[in-house]
Amino acid sequence: MVKYSREPENPTKSCKARGSDLRVHFKNTRETAFAIRKLPLAKAKRYLEDVLAHKQAIPFRRFCRAESNAEVKGLDVDTLYISHIQVNQAQKQRRRTYRAHGRINPYMSSPCHIKLILSEKEEAVRKEPDAADYQQVQEITGFVQRGRCLSWIFRS
Repeated sequence: MVKYSREPENPTKSCKARGSDLRVHFKNTRETAFAIRKLPLAKAKRYLEDVLAHKQAIPFRRFCRAESNAEVKGLDVDTLYISHIQVNQAQKQRRRTYRAHGRINPYMSSPCHIKLILSEKEEAVRKEPDAADYQQVQEITGFVQRGRCLSWIFRS
């Protein structure tokens, strides 16, 4: 199992995907990752499809792995958002280009590794005030309404 640089806050409501030694340019992929970070999954896919329509090379098909991992885990795909995405440089791949007068120059590619974590949005739940908290608030507001000084509260 691969170690991620960051673990999700709630592992039961998150899924992971990664790609290693992808033959895409590291710099372009890194900028794309920053553009789609913290976006909902549907919006990120729509954005990448729009980028493809403009003839730019961005590997949007890698997100299918994360989406299928979410379905296997039983997560709701419509509520997923990209909580973490990381792009690292992979080992350069060597080819050669042939030049004039019998010379050969290196023709290197700059592949990358991508790690992705999708998480479900959690609903915010309001905390109910306890009876003791409610009583303390009532006492303080009673003092304020009667015009008494509250400096005793702030003393250490």
